[in-house]
Amino acid sequence: MAESLDDLEARIDELRTAVRRALVAGGRDEARRQRSELRQAEAQWDEALLAIEPEEPPSPSRTEPQDAGPLVPIRDQVYQALTFLSVPAAPKLIVALHQAVFAGSLNGQQLTSLRRDEERSFKTAPWARPYYVCAALTADRFSPARGLLAVSTWPLATRVVGPLSPRVHFLTSAIRIAEHLAHPDWATLPARRLLWQFAANVPGGAPSFASMRPDAVRRAAQAELDVHLDADLSHREAAARRAVDQLDDRHQLFGADLKMAPQAASDT
Repeated sequence: MAESLDDLEARIDELRTAVRRALVAGGRDEARRQRSELRQAEAQWDEALLAIEPEEPPSPSRTEPQDAGPLVPIRDQVYQALTFLSVPAAPKLIVALHQAVFAGSLNGQQLTSLRRDEERSFKTAPWARPYYVCAALTADRFSPARGLLAVSTWPLATRVVGPLSPRVHFLTSAIRIAEHLAHPDWATLPARRLLWQFAANVPGGAPSFASMRPDAVRRAAQAELDVHLDADLSHREAAARRAVDQLDDRHQLFGADLKMAPQAASDT
């Protein structure tokens, strides 16, 4: 019996935690095994998500409004894109991914105030929602990382951004998109164009758009990611441990106030 999206998301979270624990404990073989299971679970999540296809809407008549908004709330569309990537991302990438992979119609202006709206909602009724679109946090001061959005249900170490994290996020996103395009039915031209933007900045990714192969891009990105991942993860986990000791729930999600920054920085 196929697992539900909720079950798959829970298993993915468990596997991410297992990979992190195995790396911290020095069990690289176990970490590789868990990573393999994680990739399989994420692929199953992709298939289950894309199997939920809405019926083709009828052509609008002249009497129907032409500017109706999306049926799915903006925050849910952002959550969908972030969950796909599994790492913090900037609005520009979220919009591009949603248009290329999910055929959505997000635009950057719709995301401008989303994080502030989410923080106000949390302050009014903490943990009332199953998830919040929150901020990625800088590893030194735990302030909101400029322009990066994350998901509240991710481990804090995943939401922390260190010196190597931008490159790690870039390579991880390239891998996720390449894995998605490995399915022939999903290799649309917009999705391929998005992958090319990543492949052009990955050594050995692809010599040209015409010759680009998703699996080759994935292997090239994974090879570089393996170089940076452990150091980046170690830095982020150390910062996350400090953040847990220094920040309350709201600031762990949305970042430290400026007056809190010197204390956090002094412990680095």
